[in-house]
Amino acid sequence: MRRTPLFAAASALLLAAAPQGQASPQSAGDTFVISLARDTAQSSAGSQSSTHDQDSIVERVIRVRAEGIELEYDLPGDADPDSRAAQWQYPVRVFQPGQGARQLLNRAELEARRDEWLRGANLTRESCGHWIFTWNAFRIECDPQSAIDALQPFILDGTGLAEGAAYRDRAARAPGKLGRIASGYRARMDVDPETVRRERAESDVAAGEIMRKPVTLPAALAARAKESVSGTVTVSLDVEPDGQLLRRTRVTRVEIRRADGEVETDTATETVERRPMETPPARPARDVV
Repeated sequence: MRRTPLFAAASALLLAAAPQGQASPQSAGDTFVISLARDTAQSSAGSQSSTHDQDSIVERVIRVRAEGIELEYDLPGDADPDSRAAQWQYPVRVFQPGQGARQLLNRAELEARRDEWLRGANLTRESCGHWIFTWNAFRIECDPQSAIDALQPFILDGTGLAEGAAYRDRAARAPGKLGRIASGYRARMDVDPETVRRERAESDVAAGEIMRKPVTLPAALAARAKESVSGTVTVSLDVEPDGQLLRRTRVTRVEIRRADGEVETDTATETVERRPMETPPARPARDVV
């Protein structure tokens, strides 16, 4: 279960999806560390705030088939016990076909870990899907399929990259076109106002549940419909000399003019980087006495 700040829907916005194509050649045993850093800045009515968050997961190639790749994702080896206990979705095994969505392979294992986590947290199945607040706001996830959703921000898909190729982002009104830059490619798109309004409305519903001041989604959508939204999504893709995608930097800038005329500006920078895991140095041989 990943903790999700309430601002994530409005400020960090949504997830990028690179063009589809054939997977890059990989071998069983290949291991990578994928890091994800998020920085947000908000300004409104003379006040300013900012946040920084950083996570990482380990991707391991389990098996390469003719039709796709079996992968395992897990928390880093140095993850503290509390983080591992809270995030019952890891380790998760998935199958990535050459075309199409990832498929969950260890559902039964995840279900067992979920049930153990619920018991340990003194929660019941009725708690599933609800928002609570401890040191942070988060939604209680109980569906093993949520493990696939939790992976999405970490996924780098560098297939199909070419100058002029279409690049799609679900926060954007329409696809953009990739242009060449020194480090790889870049696409700039206009945000979709309706997507932003819906994300803000969903955040309002979550906040209402936590504060015990319930608001329905239709009511929240109606309130947010009065806002004027504009902005851009700029995605930069850094490519290594061998053509492998190394890094994705996604900058979202949104200006929201409320019904009372007040203007809110949100900027979010999300950087995902995937690097081979370094092999620990071998221990020197000890002399036999």
